Amino acid sequence: MDAQTIGNNAGKVWRLLDHNRKWEYNELKEATGLSDRDLNAAIGWLAREDKIQFETSQVDGHDYLYLELNLYIG
Repeated sequence: MDAQTIGNNAGKVWRLLDHNRKWEYNELKEATGLSDRDLNAAIGWLAREDKIQFETSQVDGHDYLYLELNLYIG
């Protein structure tokens, strides 16, 4: 696995997250067709760029991912 592959996989995840909803990890894995290793690397890439947020549901205990909205008004 190289940086190019990780970046491409991060793009796949980003495009799914761009649908304005929260995704559970296994939903993202199924929708992207990525292995755990590749999906985790892509999530790490997006997290390092502050592009995603993580939330653990108190109701069902699942972890959800969604886009970080950085809004700059100036």
